[in-house]
Amino acid sequence: MAIDLTGISVFLAVAEMRSFRAAAAHLGVTRPAVSQAIRRLEDRLGVALVQRTTRSVNLTEAGEQLFQRVAPAIAEVGLALDAAADRDMAPSGLLRLAVSSIAERFISGPLLAGFADAYPAVQIDVTVTDEEFDIVAEGFDAGVRLGEVIDQDMIAIPVSGEQRQTVVAAPAYIERFGRPSHPSDLAQHRCIGWRPAPQTAPYRWEFGEEGREYDVAVNPEITTNDMWLMIRIACAGGGITFGMEETFRPYVASGQLVPLLEDYCPPFAGFFLYFPNRRNLAPKLRALVDHVKRCR
Repeated sequence: MAIDLTGISVFLAVAEMRSFRAAAAHLGVTRPAVSQAIRRLEDRLGVALVQRTTRSVNLTEAGEQLFQRVAPAIAEVGLALDAAADRDMAPSGLLRLAVSSIAERFISGPLLAGFADAYPAVQIDVTVTDEEFDIVAEGFDAGVRLGEVIDQDMIAIPVSGEQRQTVVAAPAYIERFGRPSHPSDLAQHRCIGWRPAPQTAPYRWEFGEEGREYDVAVNPEITTNDMWLMIRIACAGGGITFGMEETFRPYVASGQLVPLLEDYCPPFAGFFLYFPNRRNLAPKLRALVDHVKRCR
């Protein structure tokens, strides 16, 4: 089947904006032209993609599936075309990134140092934060977070492999209080918890068992928004804590911390560089995207 790129572009605009009027304004065409393009695409595919009423525009199940599969591919095509068009423009200017505090490999590894070395005209400003906000509204070019919490309308590029959260404690704590054999045992232990901000509840520890995912509220005796304080207290025998396996790895390797409940800590999709779905990326951001892909 020949690809109807015009119809796909119109469909993506309607799917993203949930409005024929807004899609027409964005594309610079009339509303009837948008309606005709959608109708032709549906006729070619033999399936309805859009449900339109006087008050709303929604995607059908087939339309939602098409949108989820096609949008990232079209975005990649756009990035490739933009890279070809602007290949002679040297990346420069301020690149603002909002990065999760637990994105250890991105923050501490050679990725950012390598990028800075390759593009000296780009000034990198990294804000390490675990607060949830609209990076576009706050003036950031991109962010790095776990894939499961990134909005679907963003383009996401992996910056790590699969990740895993794990439970750890110091040998001194285990010798004194013993090991939990099941996540439900944590209620009887001293726990060190994490919260993203002062007015938020402590993070609920997440586990998996026999294909089922669940979380446990551990009622921690000590709570903080500083991962490194959690680690220092845990190493001192102050309690059991929970976080990214990658963050704990050096302390486990040195024997300061011991993994616990490993059978209940399954892997999951890791960290992603994410940014708005824009047709024309600034050269500085496109350079970072290309750098991340090379490093991966």
